[in-house]
Amino acid sequence: MTRDDDQGTSAPADGDAYAAAPPATGGERLVGADADGEDTAVEAALRPKTLAEFVGQPKVREQLDLVLRAARQRGATADHVLLSGAPGLGKTTLSMIIAAEMGAPIRITSGPAIQHAGDLAAILSSLQEGEVLFLDEIHRMSRPAEEMLYMAMEDFRVDVVVGKGPGATAIPLELPPFTLVGATTRAGLLPPPLRDRFGFTAHMEFYEPAELERVVHRSAKLLEVTTDAAGAAEIAGRSRGTPRIANRLLRRVRDYAQVKADGVVTREIARQALAVYEVDERGLDRLDRSVLHALLKLFGGGPVGLSTLAVAVGEERETVEEVAEPFLVREGLLARTPRGRVGTPAAWAHLGLTPPPRPAPGAPGGQSGLFDG
Repeated sequence: MTRDDDQGTSAPADGDAYAAAPPATGGERLVGADADGEDTAVEAALRPKTLAEFVGQPKVREQLDLVLRAARQRGATADHVLLSGAPGLGKTTLSMIIAAEMGAPIRITSGPAIQHAGDLAAILSSLQEGEVLFLDEIHRMSRPAEEMLYMAMEDFRVDVVVGKGPGATAIPLELPPFTLVGATTRAGLLPPPLRDRFGFTAHMEFYEPAELERVVHRSAKLLEVTTDAAGAAEIAGRSRGTPRIANRLLRRVRDYAQVKADGVVTREIARQALAVYEVDERGLDRLDRSVLHALLKLFGGGPVGLSTLAVAVGEERETVEEVAEPFLVREGLLARTPRGRVGTPAAWAHLGLTPPPRPAPGAPGGQSGLFDG
């Protein structure tokens, strides 16, 4: 086992057994946090329209409410806002709420769509006064556009370069005051000069089960689905702390209840439906359990290298590392160590397996385990 294999720093070689399959994405999984086509269509109807309707994130809501109220009282545009956090927690929804609370139109674009400074200049020059510009995945914007954005955010001005070479001329273009709302899942990739130009920065946390129950009840009402408290709690408990996943699970349970039962979502109906879709009581799906089964049953709980684990699961290493591992680590079921991946006692308990006995420290072949007392 090589160090690269343990650390996950090398790409798979051509011809590897697991390199043929395309990498899975979060949007292809029922418990994936990225939005797929169906989510995009349904979320528009489920999004809260005001801060008062928005469920969860109490600190962010309180702070943002102060920022927006103060701006309205001054008759000025709101400060630029940076929202960071995992997918599906409500960053896009909050951007729309900011525009609604300020009574301003909103324009939505994304970092990958802005690959040249001219792309950004075209968007900025067409903004109306007070308009909200939502820039999703802002960390993926090109560097030339990013540098243009500095001046636009601070001075409401951009320099448009006309011509090339020694004859090029920079023409200053004044912009109307606007509010930029940037969203990112990887705040650490934003350069400090860009982060410093946001007047308000908020980090979106994962939701508590009680908050997700409120989300499920609200969405069920909008979707005209009858659900009791126990059914909503069952769905919320398997939603990985993410409202987008809660809404997706609710729709699948609704389908099951409509076809297999009387249309009412109860705890038993939710359990039966999510068993069909292979989502267990902690929100793990087939891929998650495959990784844990391979780690515990084939390799005795590890440590095992990422590439070896990926081959055992039949997936690409990027799929295991970027799709399955983050949630398993957050749940305390898997640990990343310098020697490789290690299953925790919680993982053995969750799968109902008994960990193999470890030799006592000092005994022949014995050593202190990562989770030994």
